[in-house]
Amino acid sequence: MELLEKKIKINPSIDSLLLLGYNDNNILEIEKRFGASIAVRGDTITVRGETNEIRAIERIIEELQYIIRTKGSLSPEQVQNVIEIATDDKVSKRDKETSVSAEGTIYVGRKWNIIAKTPNQKEYWKEVHRNDIVFAIGPAGTGKTFLAVAMALAALKNNEVSRIILSRPAVEAGESLGFLPGDLNEKVVPYLRPLLDALGDMMLPEKLKSMTEKGIIEIVPLAYMRGRTLNDSFIILDEAQNATATQMKMFLTRLGKNSKAIVTGDITQTDLPSSTMSGLVHIQNILKGIEGIGFVYFDKSDVVRHRLVAAIIDAYEKADIKKNKKIQENKATLNHEIGE
Repeated sequence: MELLEKKIKINPSIDSLLLLGYNDNNILEIEKRFGASIAVRGDTITVRGETNEIRAIERIIEELQYIIRTKGSLSPEQVQNVIEIATDDKVSKRDKETSVSAEGTIYVGRKWNIIAKTPNQKEYWKEVHRNDIVFAIGPAGTGKTFLAVAMALAALKNNEVSRIILSRPAVEAGESLGFLPGDLNEKVVPYLRPLLDALGDMMLPEKLKSMTEKGIIEIVPLAYMRGRTLNDSFIILDEAQNATATQMKMFLTRLGKNSKAIVTGDITQTDLPSSTMSGLVHIQNILKGIEGIGFVYFDKSDVVRHRLVAAIIDAYEKADIKKNKKIQENKATLNHEIGE
């Protein structure tokens, strides 16, 4: 995929503050709808992306400048209308294979379309549309996190939410990150790398950096969620099997108005101390049956990584069955000996 760069000069007769919007909000709205990255420096707007996206963004900026010249003002509604027209035109020119309207397509990424492939993945997509909180539980490689990130980006692009918040428990650091060197971002990157990898597969690095710096995408350890109310947000809690019952309650009660949450995890892979119950295990017995909350369970048939991942999961399951059977046999032998 060839990426190009285009520099667009703002007309000297145009009030750049009107064009860009307060805190560059108009530019942010444009950037949310496209895979391209947009940067502003002085009277120059730099767009980096595919040719068709650059052309569409250039047309949007030209149209916005025309509105300002003729009307002397620019409202948020006018900005949205211009973006909608350009977006509809862009989609109509794609073939069905790459269109966002193509069946099963969740998000059009920078490398490929993100598609729900297995029956459980398709059910996952439906559950997220039907509910405000969805728990996705299953083994590694089943697309729980990757699809959650794709659904969050799609919601942001469609203006259903205004920001994305990604979180994970930092179990290895005991959620006490203060002793680690560097700023917060440098401290948590190792623990949040899978989320960053998923974002990197779907967005240009410049755009991800820009949206992170502007707070549109926020990546934060679970411990730093306490005390917040998250409105108009799409929130993902990854590796939730490593959250305690108390942390899980804290996370779920952060949900504010017009927000969605996806909680992902593998209850067979908890890193918590043996004496501590996983919040993901605990929550299944508490929240099932509540309207607006959905549960989706994945298994090895949903694995979409390397073909050997499913085989590895299968081998571990067989080993666990064999181990449990041996334990039961030893208990039965011991009980029999004691009885004698």
